[in-house]
Amino acid sequence: MTTALILIDVQQGFDDPVFGPRNNPAAETNIKTLLDAWAAAGQPLVLVRHDSLVEGSPLHPGTPGSRFKPVLDDAHPDLLFTKTVHSSFHGSVDLHGWLTTRGIERIVLAGIQTNFCVETTARVGGNLGFDVHVALDATYTFNLGDLTADELSKATATNLQGGGFATVSTTAEVLTLLD
Repeated sequence: MTTALILIDVQQGFDDPVFGPRNNPAAETNIKTLLDAWAAAGQPLVLVRHDSLVEGSPLHPGTPGSRFKPVLDDAHPDLLFTKTVHSSFHGSVDLHGWLTTRGIERIVLAGIQTNFCVETTARVGGNLGFDVHVALDATYTFNLGDLTADELSKATATNLQGGGFATVSTTAEVLTLLD
């Protein structure tokens, strides 16, 4: 079965101190592991970049922060596009149509931020009928309000798995989908 890896918003702007403390310092290493495995398996890779509409945002188009992190320097995506909202299914490209036209029914998600763009993409993908897998250890987020980034990640995992939107697992578990 063809499985597309969708890497969401792996951008330098998320290193800006404005976002505050993050969790999962191993996320970039796990993203690289997924990227290398997908390339070796010849499976489709999709890179999504968030273009913030807010002037002064670290993710505003044309700023250094809008660039992808170095972990993606060797990436050769089958599809690369931008979005201005949380869901990758609502970007400058019809992702649903692109996947469907290629007969892709299973997607693996990783990237930034766990509880915003990754979770929203997983929910929409699940609602559209895709077999969605989230490599939780290849995502990260930031403290928000009274909740730590780890608490938010745990809530996302619970929402996605418990709500039937996605299978939430580790990078190692996701790699078995390539066998």
